[in-house]
Amino acid sequence: MVTPHEPKQDRSRATRQRLLEATIDCLAEMGWAAATVAVVAERAGVSRGAAQHHFPTREDLITAALEYMFDSRTQHAVDEGRVVIAMDEGIGRTEAVVAGLVESYTSPLFKAALQVWTHAAADPALRERIVPLEAKFGRISHRRAVEALGVDDSDPVAHHLVQATLDLARGLGLADVLTDDSARRKQIISQWAATLHTALTAPRC
Repeated sequence: MVTPHEPKQDRSRATRQRLLEATIDCLAEMGWAAATVAVVAERAGVSRGAAQHHFPTREDLITAALEYMFDSRTQHAVDEGRVVIAMDEGIGRTEAVVAGLVESYTSPLFKAALQVWTHAAADPALRERIVPLEAKFGRISHRRAVEALGVDDSDPVAHHLVQATLDLARGLGLADVLTDDSARRKQIISQWAATLHTALTAPRC
């Protein structure tokens, strides 16, 4: 049954999503300083008052945007994982996992998150909000990688290899921030995938 309140609620949700997406775009394209409530509201096509109705402070807006980024990055990892898990086991599957992880750290979502991390390093209040979100995302990313690779995470060697892969992906994402590092990145992905596959499939003593 349709209630009189649903259209207004739908509009409110749509406005909120536009604001979150505009925040991510501003952070990724223009940086932290430019991602003010006023700029975000203008980009989203809403009034500043409407923006502040949803997010009273800039910190509320940024935190909500990071949560939205977290959910988007997680969903992307889930979708990629389903495709990879459907592949036959072998070096091709391992390389697809590594490539997918690296891609998640070279996307606009990562570049936007990086702006928040950098500012949070010097802002204790913001850092207190951000650290739990990133810790949660890190745990989920690790679990998704384990599932996609089909390894036993209780094996210390496998656990650390998966974490090393995530750290490598993050590092390659950072290298791509200032210049297009795609050619070198492709070579590293291929080499690390071969090394990772050999290490994960090696007999344990």
